[in-house]
Amino acid sequence: MATKQKVNKNKYPKIGIRPIIDGRLGGIRESLEDTTMRMAKAVAALYTKELKYPDGTPVECVVADTTIGGVKEAVDCAKKFEANDVGVSLSVTPCWCYGSETMDMNPLVPKGIWGFNGTERPGAVYLAATLAAHNQKGLPCFGIYGKDVQDMGDTTIPADVRDKLLNFARAGMAVAIMKGQAYLAIGSVSMGIAGSIVDPQFFQEYLGMRNEYVDSSEVLRRIQLNIFDPEEYKKAIAWVKQHCKEGKDYNRKEKIKSRKEKDKDWEFVVKMTMIIRDLMMGNAKLQRLGFAEEAQGHSAIVSGFQGQRQWTDFLPDGDFSEALLNSSFDWNGIRNPYMVATENDCYNGVSMLFNYLLTNTAQIFADVRTYWSPAATERVSGWKPEGRAKDGFIHLINSGSATLDGTGQQSKNGAPAMKPFWEIKEKEAAACLAATTWSPSNRDYMRGGGYSSTFLTKGNMPVTMCRLNLIKGQGPVLQIAEGFTIDLPEKVHTILNERTDRIWPTTWFVPNLTGDGPFKDVYSVMANWGANHGAISYGHIGDQLITLAAMLRIPVAMHNVAAAKIFRPSAWGAFGMDPEGSDYRACSVYGPLYK
Repeated sequence: MATKQKVNKNKYPKIGIRPIIDGRLGGIRESLEDTTMRMAKAVAALYTKELKYPDGTPVECVVADTTIGGVKEAVDCAKKFEANDVGVSLSVTPCWCYGSETMDMNPLVPKGIWGFNGTERPGAVYLAATLAAHNQKGLPCFGIYGKDVQDMGDTTIPADVRDKLLNFARAGMAVAIMKGQAYLAIGSVSMGIAGSIVDPQFFQEYLGMRNEYVDSSEVLRRIQLNIFDPEEYKKAIAWVKQHCKEGKDYNRKEKIKSRKEKDKDWEFVVKMTMIIRDLMMGNAKLQRLGFAEEAQGHSAIVSGFQGQRQWTDFLPDGDFSEALLNSSFDWNGIRNPYMVATENDCYNGVSMLFNYLLTNTAQIFADVRTYWSPAATERVSGWKPEGRAKDGFIHLINSGSATLDGTGQQSKNGAPAMKPFWEIKEKEAAACLAATTWSPSNRDYMRGGGYSSTFLTKGNMPVTMCRLNLIKGQGPVLQIAEGFTIDLPEKVHTILNERTDRIWPTTWFVPNLTGDGPFKDVYSVMANWGANHGAISYGHIGDQLITLAAMLRIPVAMHNVAAAKIFRPSAWGAFGMDPEGSDYRACSVYGPLYK
């Protein structure tokens, strides 16, 4: 296994912190200066310690040069934030201040206010007054207020405040990082899948992203004209031969390729992997090879590959490339995963991107393929489901973009996990590879051949599945299902898996049930899922996704997150007492963030 790649410092947006103060000089302001600035610096220290950018470096914070007691200082702070690429704005105060004079007026930056719960000075009063000003002006803002009274000058951040501060910042940084980036569509519509019909208006108005397009023939052109780094290719093909075990060929005899043809396919898919990455991010080495235009890439934070059918009817498919690019390691070592959607399903690609930016972990792309009821499972396998599987389970399986991290061979506290790349040990990456085989693709589906990853996800991992869908007349909506991966008895897994595409990676998933609506049972989750694909992230991050969706003005169509964990802007409470209905109404009134 190659060594971990060196972290390259990238230019990411920063979190801006605005210390707000009572501007009355002559005794009041002077007595609060140190307390207010310490409060701001305590939050900055929390963010720097707990949050990291996708390259593994600590999130950077920008604190206003002075406390803000009036409009002049608010404007000075805004100028500093603009000059320092601040993408998220948090105001903090331990006291009463002048609300509309000190508030952040930037309509495009996610905003929050922490009003200190103390009796000496009314921080809660400022919080309420300024949230009212935000709501009246149409500038949604998140309000943060601790449950327990603290003493003035107490620099500790209570657990409930800490959770909301981090939730707000993670979602806000996701909004800021994706802004100005691109979705790269390689090819066009795959087999009539609506998710591959790219809507540029959605990307522009809701995400602040641009769209880039290249025909699939660009990949073939680069292969045929050797527009890739030949030294890296030599390294890559040697690594693949050592670490990527070829699996059983299940094709009919007349469709089995010769050894020479299979070796050629390996060479092809390795080159294809390098080229898709170069198309997304560019590669400075190409300029030195005489390909200055190709060296630039498309600044794509996420991409999709059409594949079926025009490509896969005569060329090796994208399964290997998608799976490896979505993983946290390759021949260059342990590194950040790339977000690549199979079948150019851009809305599942965006779902993967949401999950990734909130967690910095690789994502499983899967078909939401089959609901197995307890009765059907027992009828077919002879085993009566028990434990988490007792109410049935969902088979997640797809030939392409399931990250190899999804094997569950990494661990946290002795349990299976998926981790940010900087936490992954070399032996864990090697274990993910060892748990994966690469069978020649099913040539009834993929006539041109290729290699599909085969693995089984370990059970007992907390995961969150989400999916973004576009609805005519409504716009985008987000679906969220928290749950767990499960282990089936080996014999049962084999029986069920053999009934479908057995060379594809499998994840057995059980959503957490609430007893109501789409989460009244496992069948209802499957029946209410809005598309054929889902993006699966390690961890229960549904609350973070809800916060992120509110920032982007995307309503949440279904979720199983506890009400106490839901955190949306203050204004959402003015749109009715039913939280999900008010979410739809608020998103409709405010409209897309960048419209």
